[in-house]
Amino acid sequence: MSDLSGAANGPPRMRWGWFVALGIAQLVLGAVAFLDVVLFTIAGVIFIGALLVVGGVFQVVHAFMNRGWGAFVLHLLVGILYVIGGFLLMNDPLPGALILTVLVAAALIFGGVLRIVIGVQHHDMAGWGMLIAGGVISLLVGVMLVLMLPWSGLWVVGTLIAVELIIHGVSWIQVGLALRKDPQRASTR
Repeated sequence: MSDLSGAANGPPRMRWGWFVALGIAQLVLGAVAFLDVVLFTIAGVIFIGALLVVGGVFQVVHAFMNRGWGAFVLHLLVGILYVIGGFLLMNDPLPGALILTVLVAAALIFGGVLRIVIGVQHHDMAGWGMLIAGGVISLLVGVMLVLMLPWSGLWVVGTLIAVELIIHGVSWIQVGLALRKDPQRASTR
């Protein structure tokens, strides 16, 4: 069993304060993201496009390195599509944000309907009402995003990034404070 440092029995290489500092930095960045969700939407879409390009290049290289493995053409085409899609997202992020918003809305609608169905099928189990309520909320949010298109495309990705940063910030602060209280895991310096 390993701890946060990866060492078997020693204190972590990082002090607890660094975890807290990371959490505070992410909280601040999340708050800034909430102040300008459109800017963070555009930045997020460009970042996703860059990740697609990198992933596509690796996919193409992988296809050539493993030609004898089978499905060479399929791997090559997928890599090329990733690269093209990534460059398209980076070149014009607003339509990309719209597409990502449609995908988020579809996932919320599908997940909401699925949870409602599961809740109804298992109405004899504890928590079935909360499952249905969560499904209804997801379904309504997904439908609202669709009804608000194209404007929801401007703020959805940025809002998700802001929420993610804030949740991670709080998590890292909690980890740091827990390390501070546990002298066997944290350095006292």
